[in-house]
Amino acid sequence: MALSIPLRIPVRKAARILKEGGVVAYPTEGLFGLGCLPDEREAVERIFAIKRRDPSMGLILIASRPAQLEPYVTVPAESARLASDIENPITWVLPAKASTPSWIRGRHPGVATRICAHPVAAALCDAVGSALVSTSANRSGHPPARNDIVLRRHFGRLVDYIVPGTCGPAKGASEIRDFATGAVLRPAE
Repeated sequence: MALSIPLRIPVRKAARILKEGGVVAYPTEGLFGLGCLPDEREAVERIFAIKRRDPSMGLILIASRPAQLEPYVTVPAESARLASDIENPITWVLPAKASTPSWIRGRHPGVATRICAHPVAAALCDAVGSALVSTSANRSGHPPARNDIVLRRHFGRLVDYIVPGTCGPAKGASEIRDFATGAVLRPAE
């Protein structure tokens, strides 16, 4: 899905900020996310601090296509199975590569990944040519932001930019499944 002309400029601005090591907030399939480039350790540490999240939990990586995940995980031959839809997004845990930064994996041998179906989030990945760290815009243990009023009130001063847009129709955070077994590790919220 192509972005509307009014959204192209904010996506380009967000991409520039991400490439400079920044943290941005953006709409996804069911809630607003906080993100940065996966190799930017200081930006990832900022996200952990903003969320008050234990780094050992690891983080999700989103991408617009499987090739963007290849630096971090072993992408399966049947990568078409990774595709997600905007109403029922699925995040798949894939085996981490040995070179995957520990701040992405946390204490886990795999990495949670999602081929993002939301046009703004997917456009961000395309604009930076990379997967993005993506975690819900909330403090750990609190509900995530699903509208920009809540997002701006809680995170407006803590992130470098908020990409305009609305969340998709999903009810909240995506379901997480193990790719090898299909086991549900976290039901959709």
